[in-house]
Amino acid sequence: MEPAVGDLSAAAEALALQVDLLQLPPEIPAPGAPALRGVLDHLFAHWLTLPDTVALVGCLVQKVKATSGGVVVPGGAMLPSMMMQGGASVPPLSPRSPRLSRRPSAVGAGQTNRSASPLRPAAARAVKEVIPQFYFQDGRPPTYELKKQCISTVDQLFAGHSNGLRIQEFRLVTRELCKLPSFFTTVLFGKIDKKNTGFVTRDAFIDFWLNSNMVTMDVATQVFTILKQDNNDYIRKEDFKPVLRDLLDNHPGLEFLKSTPEFQERYAETVVYRIFYCLSRIGGGHLTLRELKRGNLLDALRHADDEEDINKVLRYFSYEHFYVIYCKFWELDTDHDFFIDKENLIKYGNHALTYRIVDRIFSEVPRKFTSKVEGKMGYEDFVHFILSEEDKSSEPSQEYWFRCIDLDGNGILTHNELQFFFEEQLHRMECMAQEPVLYEDILCQLIDMIGPEDENYFTLIDFRRCKLSGHFFNILFNLNKFMAFEARDPFLIRQMREEPSLTDWDRFARREYIRLAMEEDGEDASNASGDVWDESLESPF
Repeated sequence: MEPAVGDLSAAAEALALQVDLLQLPPEIPAPGAPALRGVLDHLFAHWLTLPDTVALVGCLVQKVKATSGGVVVPGGAMLPSMMMQGGASVPPLSPRSPRLSRRPSAVGAGQTNRSASPLRPAAARAVKEVIPQFYFQDGRPPTYELKKQCISTVDQLFAGHSNGLRIQEFRLVTRELCKLPSFFTTVLFGKIDKKNTGFVTRDAFIDFWLNSNMVTMDVATQVFTILKQDNNDYIRKEDFKPVLRDLLDNHPGLEFLKSTPEFQERYAETVVYRIFYCLSRIGGGHLTLRELKRGNLLDALRHADDEEDINKVLRYFSYEHFYVIYCKFWELDTDHDFFIDKENLIKYGNHALTYRIVDRIFSEVPRKFTSKVEGKMGYEDFVHFILSEEDKSSEPSQEYWFRCIDLDGNGILTHNELQFFFEEQLHRMECMAQEPVLYEDILCQLIDMIGPEDENYFTLIDFRRCKLSGHFFNILFNLNKFMAFEARDPFLIRQMREEPSLTDWDRFARREYIRLAMEEDGEDASNASGDVWDESLESPF
């Protein structure tokens, strides 16, 4: 509908200014001039004194008094009574045009920015969004439902035991309620029963498992918290002793060892050494929570708890693997002082290793010896050596041998360093009347095998991406394995295809265990039908 002409004219008359009453100066300063601000202030003050302005303000004040019961505040200003009472009814602001707004809107599209009003009471302003807590130093507290369910299970397990549970009775709590391997019972029991009373009461268990938020932690954090000492943020080798003692006392696959306590101790040591060899990448005999989470120890613990045949638990706990490691060490330790020197180690694998690589091992470049005897390798040092030697595709083994070859320790393997180690291999091949291979040809083979980013040198990252790193190192310092690789033994190739899940260490340990078992039974290991691969090659050294 079009507006009436009379209404327009009336509005124009009401809005018209009496130009002569404004008393404009003859010359108005240009925009931006300093004198313009004073002119504008003078005009505004003069406008407030005009009769029409005074009448308009008086009319508005009377209207406010009549409609809303306004209250006069000091200074003569009038505010609505709802402002004095903290009311929540605030008139909406006029929506700003997107084209006129110079700052981005803080509210969503189609909503009014009401919090920007200076007249808006504090109680009615928009509440800030609260971000829920996502980090808890002592673990996330359990929910009411989880806590109620856990307490109900605790009441069932502790029913009829007012004095608490003994350690054998507590095994069910460890496995069924805590969902931990049963051989964690001893260490968990001792963690709760700090006064060594021989009992764990209901209240003590709830205080440890519920009130300390253990129930909401992931399994790795639970295991880490239970094993470590209270004042440490890492696990030591000694912290595994109660777990392995419980395993040896209760696992059906290790009952035969109870008659030989000395071998129980050696078995436990070997398991711990293998765990730290695979998981502890920082070194120093410490295992951090991050390393525990990145490794496969938790799966191995569950497997050992569920499997009655301990030899099927290939990761860490296999007794056959321990038997092979210990017997290999005992064969080299001819004087049985539980130490190995250079002359002993050079005999390993039927003189498979070169003197130069053995010298690097005993210079303690790849790893500092723990034997505390100069020029001697202890049992723990030998465990690290044999695991690295028999499975060169693993990351710990790659680091071990990389440090051996890296003569200057600059983090790269140059062609000169590779040639230094291959020279002795070439000499040994000539002594065995084998056809020598030129180093230039070997170098091309190594480059094609690893595929380094820069063909002038090799880095540890290059070996991480390649599955043939074991052959690379064997070419440089293990003559027997180098010749076996060149011969492409069909039995080994078939074995790898039939059992791809097994590692090189798993295959070696199985072959050696069969050989050692046959020797103990008085049988000839060379007569085994296809199960044993004779890696022995005649050597003049």
